[in-house]
Amino acid sequence: MRSDATLSRRSFLKSAAGFATAAAGVGADDKTAPLQTRGVVLMPSDLSLKDWPERAKAAGINTIGLHWTRKLNALCDFVAGDDGAHFLARCKELGIAVEYELHAMGDLLPRELFQKDPALFRMDDKGQRTADTNCCPHSPAALDLIAEKAAGYARRLPPTTHRYFFWPDDGGQWCRCPKCTDLAASDQALLVENHILRALRRHDARATLSHISYAHTLLAPQQVKPESGVFLEFAPIDRDYTKPITDRDAKIQSRPRYAHPETNAGYLDVLEANMKLFGVEHTQVLEYWLDVSRFSRWKRPAVKLPWNAGICRADIAAYRALGVRHITTFAVYMDADYVKFHGDPQPVLLEYGAALNPS
Repeated sequence: MRSDATLSRRSFLKSAAGFATAAAGVGADDKTAPLQTRGVVLMPSDLSLKDWPERAKAAGINTIGLHWTRKLNALCDFVAGDDGAHFLARCKELGIAVEYELHAMGDLLPRELFQKDPALFRMDDKGQRTADTNCCPHSPAALDLIAEKAAGYARRLPPTTHRYFFWPDDGGQWCRCPKCTDLAASDQALLVENHILRALRRHDARATLSHISYAHTLLAPQQVKPESGVFLEFAPIDRDYTKPITDRDAKIQSRPRYAHPETNAGYLDVLEANMKLFGVEHTQVLEYWLDVSRFSRWKRPAVKLPWNAGICRADIAAYRALGVRHITTFAVYMDADYVKFHGDPQPVLLEYGAALNPS
């Protein structure tokens, strides 16, 4: 199997001319056009800051994604409850789109099915089937179960944009069985996504589905092609946020089990490679500029956000130069407790909104 543990150094030493060519080819003519998606991604618990829709509207943010990991029924219950209904109603009144960005595989293929049929699940490096993460994408039964479950959750969590986000398990390994072993993680994920999209379109003809470029699926698929309607979502979680994304000297301190470039600008190379396969028009960047949870190492109490408006503006300009028209960021832990301990985040939201909407 092709190793994703490290990336070729040569692939990240592209010339500045390469970026100029890409910009001229896919985005230069309309680089001042308004972004189609200007977003934030929150956990439902962040809505303890009750006026998030109003804050977003004031900042020029037009999309809020609700993020969840496992136990999707709990998210469905929240959305169906009073607090969720109030949030959705206010977003509708204010013209803010709502989406659901979900690490969902553990719910789409329930782990308890392992005892009945281990072949649904991935094989590890030792040749043993395991229910720890994801699935075996060469199991027709697994694909059908996953797609059926995704369609069911899509009906309970309908995005107002017809864009769906059913991601793999967070950081989860993929299958090493004889049929899968020559496919990289990105290719295996795309096999599953193509199958999910077909199921989604049986009840929503306008459905599109995210392929997330992140962790094990960071690199562009090499052998599997996306069906029309699978769009790229690029999430450079391990980059250096003290330097712009264009910096080729900003070294990455990545978790070694993940594929990763050596520098910040290497992430742009990865993005370009993915966009060559998935196309530019619907590509979305999912950033971490406002992600208090990331900067807190996903532990509470939350730290104060190390916000740098200049870096955010530079990053957005780089993405726009490549033709990207959909940009959002996690803003998890930016909740009522954050206001209590670190003050009102609205000035930061306004600066972020201004970066998304340059004059």
